[in-house]
Amino acid sequence: MSSPVDRMPVLFVGHGNPMNAIEASMWADGWGRMGAALPRPEAILAISAHWETPTTRVTAMAQPRTIHDFGGFPRELFEQLYPAPGSPQLADRVRSLVTSALVLADHEWGIDHGIWSVLARMYPAADIPVVQLSLGAGLSGEARRQIGAEIAPLREEGVLILASGNIVHNLRALKWQGGPPYDWASEFDERVASALTTGDVRTLVEWEQGGEPAGLSVPTDEHYTPLLYAQGATDAGEPVSFPLVGFDLGSLSMRCVRWG
Repeated sequence: MSSPVDRMPVLFVGHGNPMNAIEASMWADGWGRMGAALPRPEAILAISAHWETPTTRVTAMAQPRTIHDFGGFPRELFEQLYPAPGSPQLADRVRSLVTSALVLADHEWGIDHGIWSVLARMYPAADIPVVQLSLGAGLSGEARRQIGAEIAPLREEGVLILASGNIVHNLRALKWQGGPPYDWASEFDERVASALTTGDVRTLVEWEQGGEPAGLSVPTDEHYTPLLYAQGATDAGEPVSFPLVGFDLGSLSMRCVRWG
């Protein structure tokens, strides 16, 4: 096995508002520091809250498009491009590694804002190949962790596994004028952070059992479940850190997690 310095970390990034791609913020600054602190990857395998498909898919084009999958934002944001290359070779490797689910090659998607808004700060040169793995609809939490475990060998091959979502993501409860997070949001965020630190996998995959705080924090699961893919790609007892912590607009946890 490769030595620890040769093995890429795994990241989960709380991405929040896409305006972080173009506006100065503590989150944008934090992502930049996170990128600078990482070994430079050979490629990035990204798992975004914003790409859910009936069957798991992986982008396999040589030049993925920048997807502006949002509305109501300034023209400047729609004009942003993240022209990173793709990697059909990495897509093939992913398909060969994942045996617990059918993974189809995709030539239509690209890089959505859950990924490019973060990578624009982490790697602004856009010169590292990016491949996206979709969220397979209807998979259990444990099935998502299993896919994460199956792609874990990529870490030994210089690939950064980067999942993007939000542990707490309730758009209906946003505090547009700002203010502290809701008590239920803080409670759930801290519960998940504790489970990550202690390796309490059951709490992570059975997040719905967290009562009202879980129901309010995860009204739909697409922003939470990328965390499970990332955690599945790690080893029991692997060091966990939180390079960026906090809330935006009261009901978006911006917590970022690094393993390794």
